[in-house]
Amino acid sequence: MKNELSRAYLALAVICIVWGTTYFFMRIGVSTFPPFLFSGIRQTTAGFILLGILKMTGKLSVLNKSNLIRQSIPGVLMIALGNGVVGWSEQYIPSGLAALIVSIMPVYIVLIAFVSGADRKSPNRFILFGLLLGSLGIVLMFRDNLSDLVNPQYFTGMVVAFFAALCWAAGSVFSKYKTAGTNALTSAAIQMLSGGLFLLLASLFLDNYDALDQISNDSIWSLVYLIIFGSLLTYPCFVYALEKLPVGLASIYAYINPFIALLLGFFFLQERLTWLTGVALIAAAGSIYFINRGYKTK
Repeated sequence: MKNELSRAYLALAVICIVWGTTYFFMRIGVSTFPPFLFSGIRQTTAGFILLGILKMTGKLSVLNKSNLIRQSIPGVLMIALGNGVVGWSEQYIPSGLAALIVSIMPVYIVLIAFVSGADRKSPNRFILFGLLLGSLGIVLMFRDNLSDLVNPQYFTGMVVAFFAALCWAAGSVFSKYKTAGTNALTSAAIQMLSGGLFLLLASLFLDNYDALDQISNDSIWSLVYLIIFGSLLTYPCFVYALEKLPVGLASIYAYINPFIALLLGFFFLQERLTWLTGVALIAAAGSIYFINRGYKTK
């Protein structure tokens, strides 16, 4: 049990660091690549590779129709409607802001777990204070970007990013409580595949293929990075951490990722970084601290 917890915390540390860089690379990727096609190729490729490795090593869990359906639901929610839609939003908003918006996702998790009945215990004072801090972070995000909200595309990008965070949170709760019985690596492979195939289908209806011949080398290398590090390495780590740790604790990466995303965007993409953004980030970090302290108290 102790070794499992140690591995879970190590997996969470990998997620905290690597997923903070993915917003930066998604921003570069979707600058010249149709966004849903970009994310669909990323996830299906990683899913097929992982599935092949598990098959060759004999570690692939036996799958039936029921297992496939249960794994496909969080795959569509997290991979397609969560991660893939965030990639789409980064056509219109900075990568740092996208990461900051997604950092409110653990607050969604607390609310969804309570409303859905997955965790019916009433939130204690620490959790409630954490939710308040998270809400303050949202207010500060909007305050720091009020002048940009008159741009319809920018406003749409922000709303879509909030929606994506909500979908990822719903998928996390479902995966935590409804997909037991399949090992973490097999779960990760099926979820990436189902989400990736959904994105490829969405791409046929929502992407513009007119400029495929203008895809840059930077976008292609970003895709390679995201397949290997953003999906193949870290998504299994996430599924494992989610399996072994409380769902609120497993989501702590959402408050660390923005530090990395904001710094990369500031130094390499000339994205704006203001003191209000920093305060919002601190509020978000405080939120996860108190929420997790509340879980430990419960």
